[in-house]
Order: sequence, then C-alpha cells, then structure tokens
Amino acid sequence: MAFVKVATLDELWSGEKLGRVAHGRGILLVNLEGSVRAYEDRCAHKGVPLSEGRLEGRVLTCSAHAWEYDACTGEGLNPRSAALRRLSVKVEGEDILVDVEPERTAGEPGHAGQTGSGGAGANRGCS
Repeated sequence: MAFVKVATLDELWSGEKLGRVAHGRGILLVNLEGSVRAYEDRCAHKGVPLSEGRLEGRVLTCSAHAWEYDACTGEGLNPRSAALRRLSVKVEGEDILVDVEPERTAGEPGHAGQTGSGGAGANRGCS
C-alpha cells in the first residue's frame, strides 16, 4: 500500500464530500460524522464523477441518472446491484491519506468493509 495525502480535515468538513485526483485516479472523499471514507470518483453506471452529485445524510446521488449509494459502505441503494470501489483511507493529524489502489467493490466476494488503518477519524461515525 502506498498512501498519499489527498486533502486535510479543514477541507472536508463533516457532512461534506470532495473530489480529488491522485496518481491519475479520481478520488471521492466523504466525511460522515467524523468518519472519512474514500471511493473511486465514478458512478458504477456511466462513470460520471460522484463528486459532482449530491450528499444528503448517508445517501450519495449521481448527478447524471440519480443512482444512489450508501456513503458509509459504498453499496448501492438504487439500484441495489450497484457498488462503489472503496479505497483505504487513514487520517494522520489533519492529513487525509488514501491508498490509490482500490479495495474490492462493496458486495464482491471477500469484501470486508473499511479496512484502511485507522488514525483518528478514519472509522468513526458510520455504524
């Protein structure tokens, strides 16, 4: 794993999302009640950046065709068969670091949920 700094907590407040690019990969960061998650910044439907969509509570909605995802798990809400590719994330001090190699997609065999090593803020909030 090669973690790279993609943002700071000052840039990603609770209840917000943020799109970044690191090593040529689009990354979506989501902060839910102090729990930071990272996903590939693309909808499973047409690849539209989810950073251009809406975040309302835990529901992340694509701007193109209104596909919905659970921002805590990356699992599809509408349709349920969709899923996001999660990236390992950790918070060190104020820095948000992401491993740009994707974990398994939510719902893939062997997917065990958030596995990024925790620093403060990496795994709080989403239950």
